[in-house]
Amino acid sequence: MLNEKLKGHDIILASGSPRRQDFFKNLGLDFEIRLKPVVEEYPSRLTHFEISNYLAQLKALPFKQELKPKDILITSDTIVWHDHTALGKPRNNQEAFSILKSLSNQTHEVITSVCFTTTTFEKTLHNITKVTFKALTDQEILYYINTYKPFDKAGAYGIQEWIGQIGVTKIEGSYFNVMGLPVHLVYKTLNTIAETT
Repeated sequence: MLNEKLKGHDIILASGSPRRQDFFKNLGLDFEIRLKPVVEEYPSRLTHFEISNYLAQLKALPFKQELKPKDILITSDTIVWHDHTALGKPRNNQEAFSILKSLSNQTHEVITSVCFTTTTFEKTLHNITKVTFKALTDQEILYYINTYKPFDKAGAYGIQEWIGQIGVTKIEGSYFNVMGLPVHLVYKTLNTIAETT
């Protein structure tokens, strides 16, 4: 349905995340994957959704010179926000353990920002989901890290995986946002773009 509306547009998804790619497939969209390396660093003055907004926009920068008039570039970034700190992807087992230990028996926020870039405009939106974990035992945390190796995930976990199934007791907001994409907002925004361009 949306694909029909976007005929004449070329959608470029700049993400190596298999989860994000699956979301776009499930929306029935024709899209191309293009990847360019970006150093994901942000100014220390930024907080909360400012961080994910900045990083989503940063990921669009390397593509801007090569966009054609009918291209729609989509970049995104997800962070976990807990105790006034942004938790990104863990670099090793120790970091993953430390992150999950800090989330145990607590509520945190998962923030995903999505940046839509064309030759004529750039629009960035974000979505926030609150997630509560039960008290996780050290054994549960270690089992999850050793079995699932969540080093490509912000906050060191995937809600769709074992740890989410046994550990998440409450969720407020979009489940898919926690997986890495607020699909409902992407759908809405692409509809708007299709109707106005």
